[in-house]
Amino acid sequence: HFQRLREIKQLGTSYYVWPGASHNRFEHSLGTAHLARRMVMHLKESQPNLGIDDRDVKCVVLAGLCHDLGHGPWSHVWDSMYIPRALKGTVHEGWQHEDASEMMLDDMVKRYSIGLPPRDVEFIKALIAGDASRCECVEKPFLFEIVANKRNGIDVDKRCRFDYMARDGQAIGDGPKGSLEKLIASARVVENQICYHHKDANQIYELCHTRFSLHKRIYNHKTSKAIEHMLIDAVLAAEPTLKIAEQIKDPERYVHLTDNIKARIEWEDPNKEGIKDAQKILERIDRRDLYKCVDYKVFDYEDRDDLKELITPSAIVQTAKALQPGEIIQFDDDDDDAWAQADTDAIKELQTDLAEDDVIVSLSTMHYGMKDKNPLDFIKFYSKKRPNECSKANRGDLSTLTPTVFAEVQLRVYSRRAELGVLVQAGYRKLLENVLNSRDTAPPVSGPPSSSTSPEAVEHATPHHRKK
Repeated sequence: HFQRLREIKQLGTSYYVWPGASHNRFEHSLGTAHLARRMVMHLKESQPNLGIDDRDVKCVVLAGLCHDLGHGPWSHVWDSMYIPRALKGTVHEGWQHEDASEMMLDDMVKRYSIGLPPRDVEFIKALIAGDASRCECVEKPFLFEIVANKRNGIDVDKRCRFDYMARDGQAIGDGPKGSLEKLIASARVVENQICYHHKDANQIYELCHTRFSLHKRIYNHKTSKAIEHMLIDAVLAAEPTLKIAEQIKDPERYVHLTDNIKARIEWEDPNKEGIKDAQKILERIDRRDLYKCVDYKVFDYEDRDDLKELITPSAIVQTAKALQPGEIIQFDDDDDDAWAQADTDAIKELQTDLAEDDVIVSLSTMHYGMKDKNPLDFIKFYSKKRPNECSKANRGDLSTLTPTVFAEVQLRVYSRRAELGVLVQAGYRKLLENVLNSRDTAPPVSGPPSSSTSPEAVEHATPHHRKK
């Protein structure tokens, strides 16, 4: 159950972009358990009055060790992309990897007769969930902020993950920011919550900013995301034969669900239902014939619902088919200054051939750990003079350069077939122009770049296209 994590990449498809990002959930889980032990032992030794005992230490460490037992192939690709599509409309539609983590922990304890009392197993699962209310017995509330801190996201794993920042940054050649050891040493329980010295407020902000930066630069890299969509398409195509989605409730089968699904599909008889189509997609990955990212743009966090509703594959295709050939401008990727009128006959042929399945709209929300909120608003700090009193950080405790916005949405449009990329791009840009104009806001962004609509300006412009 734990050894299977050796076969699941921590960063999923980022390995296809950064070959050094080859670390797995196995070592991440070891790192999380180590930091969980460091944190709980620091609190125990520095504040004996908290009454932290050996059982508390054991359960916190085991929670850190086992929190990712339920991760599926390619980590978050599994539960954020594959499962929602494979199980849509079923009783398991809301399934998440945390559900499988509990299932695998229960099965592991039972199968190997691990000597954990039921109360401890209950405690460990509640620690993984960060939810003290799940325990029938009263447990120390601050312990639930070590592995999964639902109050502010500062923990040894989720959201602002101490472990993954150091490991992931090193894997892609970007060293860790700040001293994790210093922050652990700074931790102190005040009013039953983990607080930090006010002098460390800026360092905690740096952790939150690093989280955002990693998501923007690495986890949501356009090539990595393209491969994610290709892998999901391949597994879904093979689903009628392999019936992978059915295995999420069976620990005996789930234990074998790892990144090796790709090899399993490639090994299957191509005459079986869906396998040949799946193998063609996987072969494209190996040949680097990837889905083409035709356009991208950054929007305000509060625009996300409008984007989901208005910028859809169906709407892009409908708009693209209605375009006149003269409205389509083809950008030459090899020459930043070269714009040419697209061939009329070729465009008409593409319009006839274009279908909704050719278009992917990918929305990625990136934030500092608390969606659109400032995570430091949910963290308490103490001072050397008043170690038993805590409060939010004051303006003077933080850099004046901290932002006022803490989340954004990045939209990318992909074409599954490269030859349709020009038309898909034109359809998306015209659709976006129509949306913006209908809201009586920003000027159109389609067409050749000018002094006000360069590719850089198009990417970073924020439309604020909600109704005023």
